[in-house]
Amino acid sequence: MKAGLHQGYSERLTITVTKDMFAAFNDKVIHPLYSTVSVVYHMELISRQVLLPFLEDDEEGMGAEICVKHLSTAKEGTCIVLNAVVTDISDRIVCTSVEAVDNHRNIIAQGTVKQAVLPKIIIERMY
Repeated sequence: MKAGLHQGYSERLTITVTKDMFAAFNDKVIHPLYSTVSVVYHMELISRQVLLPFLEDDEEGMGAEICVKHLSTAKEGTCIVLNAVVTDISDRIVCTSVEAVDNHRNIIAQGTVKQAVLPKIIIERMY
């Protein structure tokens, strides 16, 4: 990894809840609210954005663990800001703490994301 990534480094992502983010199974909407699946996706996305500027050309990040508490609902049109902060870096592992907050300062979700940084060639051998 390139130098510069440190504990406390952060990135921010702003999203607006859309219908494709609703809780649905087998193409049937269960309820028209921001789904846990979408929360997890956005938490992993913002954590990846933390990592991207520091990857060498021959490296890639791979999700290793995610823990999420989905604490509140959000309906279509709600603006949500996700903030990821690096909490630990050790031996090719980068951990972030992520919080998702709506435009009324309600905490929608909190969690942690762990990413492994591996040589691309090792990842390519996996498939």
